Amino acid sequence: MTALLAAHDLHARYGDSHVLRGVSVQVRAGRSLGLLGRNGMGKTTLIRTLLGYVRAAGGSVAWQGRALTGAPPEKMARLGIGYVPEGRGIFPNLSVRENLVMTARAGPGGERAWTLERVLATFPRLAERLGHGGQQLSGGEQQMLSIGRALLTNPLLLILDEATEGLAPLVVAEIWRTVAEIRATGIATLIVDRNARAVLAHTDDAVVLEKGRVVLAGESQQLAEDGPALERYLGV
Repeated sequence: MTALLAAHDLHARYGDSHVLRGVSVQVRAGRSLGLLGRNGMGKTTLIRTLLGYVRAAGGSVAWQGRALTGAPPEKMARLGIGYVPEGRGIFPNLSVRENLVMTARAGPGGERAWTLERVLATFPRLAERLGHGGQQLSGGEQQMLSIGRALLTNPLLLILDEATEGLAPLVVAEIWRTVAEIRATGIATLIVDRNARAVLAHTDDAVVLEKGRVVLAGESQQLAEDGPALERYLGV
């Protein structure tokens, strides 16, 4: 089966810093991939390079088998990738409704499984705050808004970068519940989160990065049972 999104021998640099050093990963249709590693090991850089925000210094990126190395972010989005960035990236001066409807569109195949009504049913708090500005929302509500906005693009693949960072435990539990619901709909996901155990519990496969290289890869359940490896590379 051809992967939805795949990287082969990917390299990336920030100036003189060689951040990614030959990373190969893939996300298959309907599957969920966890991306793990301590801070500074290249996780966000990998995502940003896959999406075209960072120029690849070597290697290749492909979508459904089609070479797209260096394609701009807007092209990757049109192909069917929804992105929930670290820091949420909402528009603070727009209302909740405006933040949501500005991205709403059919998916690559014309499907509209995710509508404004469905997003509001998934996140009832947003339904109660449609007229509020983005800056008036709590951190958890902003994260819900960011996820809802990405879902309204009707993506084939949803990328979540640190979606639970800095949130209260009850909100974190709600975010993970939503992730499980999204997976159940058949949308592929790529998940980065500091809670390695939670990532492994909500993904099919996982890779661990250390200093810009893949040092562990396999099915999430198997990695979760490898205590010594998780302790060595993640400290958990």
